[in-house]
Amino acid sequence: MNKKPKYWNRAKKYLSKKDKVMSLLIKKYKSPSETVLTSRKDIFYSLCKSIIGQQISIAAANSVFLKFKLKCKNKINAKIVSKLSNIQLKSCGLSRQKIKGIKSLSKQILNKTFNPKIIEKMSDEEAIIYLSQLRQIGRWSAEMILLFTYNRSNIWPVQDIGLLRAISKQYKKKYLPPKSFVNELQSIFSPYCSVATWYLWRSIDPEPIQY
Repeated sequence: MNKKPKYWNRAKKYLSKKDKVMSLLIKKYKSPSETVLTSRKDIFYSLCKSIIGQQISIAAANSVFLKFKLKCKNKINAKIVSKLSNIQLKSCGLSRQKIKGIKSLSKQILNKTFNPKIIEKMSDEEAIIYLSQLRQIGRWSAEMILLFTYNRSNIWPVQDIGLLRAISKQYKKKYLPPKSFVNELQSIFSPYCSVATWYLWRSIDPEPIQY
């Protein structure tokens, strides 16, 4: 894991001035060893984790991922994963669709039909579209990759249930919060929506979110 993004402290000051609720959250979740948005800078690892974690609980996802990691002998990369059989992957608890997604990702990394390096030069929306072309990767998964792997500063994942729950709780709105209000918050928090998202997640989760 790397250190927090360079924009983090600047974003906290900006968000604290722009919004009272966000100011309170930033003060509440401050500690000497502040755990923030960090990154492994390993897109293959993160994409595999994203595929594995889809539509199952966090506890179940962690259990399956641990088994997957052991099958890879703690070295999760395209070359090793490509050599695992469907039976080996299924024994980790992976569904047929998730196996196809991980196998397809490995193949595209190896034959270079998917090139993570070009994402750095893309806008957020361009990168989301590019990532969404991968099997089993939709808009939400692409946004998580931009947040946690590339540490983009202005990601606002409006499909994320946790974010919507946090908005409802912190801003005293019904669940689901009105789309117009979610869009209004996006406008207020830009260009640091990623930081606002992290603090809103933190407000409903006892553990800081990592990916």
